[in-house]
Amino acid sequence: MTTTTAPSTTTDPTPAPAPIGLAGDRIPFVRLVSIELRKMVDTRAGMWMLITMAAISFLVAGGLLLWGQDGGEPFASFLGLIVTPTMILLPIMGIMSATQEWSQRTGLATFSLVPRRGRVIAAKVAASLVLSLVLLVAAGIAAMLGTLLGGGEFTLTGVSLAGVVLAGLLYTMQGVAFGAAFLNTPIAIVSSLVLPTVWTVLTAMSERMSDVARWLDLQLVTGPLTEGTMTGENWGQLATATAVWVGLPMAIGTYRILTREVK
Repeated sequence: MTTTTAPSTTTDPTPAPAPIGLAGDRIPFVRLVSIELRKMVDTRAGMWMLITMAAISFLVAGGLLLWGQDGGEPFASFLGLIVTPTMILLPIMGIMSATQEWSQRTGLATFSLVPRRGRVIAAKVAASLVLSLVLLVAAGIAAMLGTLLGGGEFTLTGVSLAGVVLAGLLYTMQGVAFGAAFLNTPIAIVSSLVLPTVWTVLTAMSERMSDVARWLDLQLVTGPLTEGTMTGENWGQLATATAVWVGLPMAIGTYRILTREVK
């Protein structure tokens, strides 16, 4: 007699692992910004970069006190001279923030903890802007101390505080954009310094190119901004120059960071 065995209906008691959901990261955005701020000041290069930028503001103020006019320079003169080197160094700070994951090989840890790379990019932009505001405040304090010690007047003739702050933020964004586009700190720094200078020289060689430069030269269009003499046309020129020198490299850099393989 043949015995028929019924098919087994026993199932594996171990539940299948739930799929990983990326609908929302558990790390709040404010915490991401604070982490990026800490990363920018924890490294030796970042810390000394910030210390140097703040120190330069006070050194420039001291130099103007020693070699300025006898009657005392006004606040506008101090501020105008102090923010000049600051504007040059702000893009470098932004570049160092954007290239950290690729120059220090921390990208694997960062993007594993925060899978949405767009949030990391946004946190880097926010952290860079916060630090730029801190450095601009330091420049303002140095200008105030210089004015007080020199006996000058607190006037803003020829200088716009809001314009200086906005220009500083734009230059910081330019640095972040170049850093994201090249993902290499030395190349990004050299490019951010050389390309605008070469563009300025080339446009100065031709009258037709000079007309174009009024719409595409970021250094040129921020002049009326810091002086507080902006007109409707100046705002249009600022918008087009910002789109070329900030928006375009930022778009390229965002695409590269979102799609590049992390090793």
